[in-house]
Amino acid sequence: MIRLMESEMKPVHPGAVLREDILKEMKISITKAAKELYISRKQLSEVVNETAAISAEMAVCLENEFGVNAEFWLDMQKKFDIWKVKSSGRVQGIHRIVSQGA
Repeated sequence: MIRLMESEMKPVHPGAVLREDILKEMKISITKAAKELYISRKQLSEVVNETAAISAEMAVCLENEFGVNAEFWLDMQKKFDIWKVKSSGRVQGIHRIVSQGA
């Protein structure tokens, strides 16, 4: 069984990539980007501040607006979410069910 090692690095939240590699590089404010994406400033702010996840809908909007495919955003979000759950300890003690045989 593969277990998360304590030393496994935390994956990058997709909001950090959006903030640092797209919005800052393009010199676009959160307010302007939110208007272009037809979402609230609050919603985009929560993503770039890494307190909210990127949804499939937002991933498609980001693809349309910035040309970075939706799968990239969702793969990053998935990796981050899985790491967060595994590192939280909330699922410890759950073990694989073994067949009782027949």
